Amino acid sequence: MRIIAGKAGRIAIKVPKGVTRPTTDFVRQAVFSILGVRVEDARVLDLFAGSGALGLEALSRGAVSCVFVDEHRGVEKVLHENLAKARLDGARVAKADVHAWVTRDVGSYDLIFVDPPYAKYPTDRDHLKELFAKGALAERLAEGGLLIAEQSIGEPVREAAGLTFLERREYGSSAILLYAKAEAS
Repeated sequence: MRIIAGKAGRIAIKVPKGVTRPTTDFVRQAVFSILGVRVEDARVLDLFAGSGALGLEALSRGAVSCVFVDEHRGVEKVLHENLAKARLDGARVAKADVHAWVTRDVGSYDLIFVDPPYAKYPTDRDHLKELFAKGALAERLAEGGLLIAEQSIGEPVREAAGLTFLERREYGSSAILLYAKAEAS
């Protein structure tokens, strides 16, 4: 794994053992090609951050800040190591349950990345469905901002309270869903 472009481009990053399914370089490149200049000066939220690959890429490409949220032990240490190695400023790491953290947070973000563990079996927790049903993500998304969610290619597009679905793109076994804040009626 590496940061693809920007001021920390080509720097290798660590991936926490056993707790993540990192977004591949190919998928990250596609996502950041879609985002283009939106990343510059953006306030970013990286949920289920894992290695922090999405947020690190955003900071490297000119985002002004990024909050990384993940609850798994070991992730916080790896995130701090990756940030130090990449020499990126504007980061904050929160070791917390994403669902609880989002409801407590009062920040406003231009870009929100949501890359939860895939629900592989019917008994697995569907983090994306739960987060979208609560509507808290819409409250965190700034006007004109984008929410980018990653899920398994086999999963349907999720309805999201307070958000409008824009587009779905598929890359290998991953699907990228793009959402904007719903217009007030």
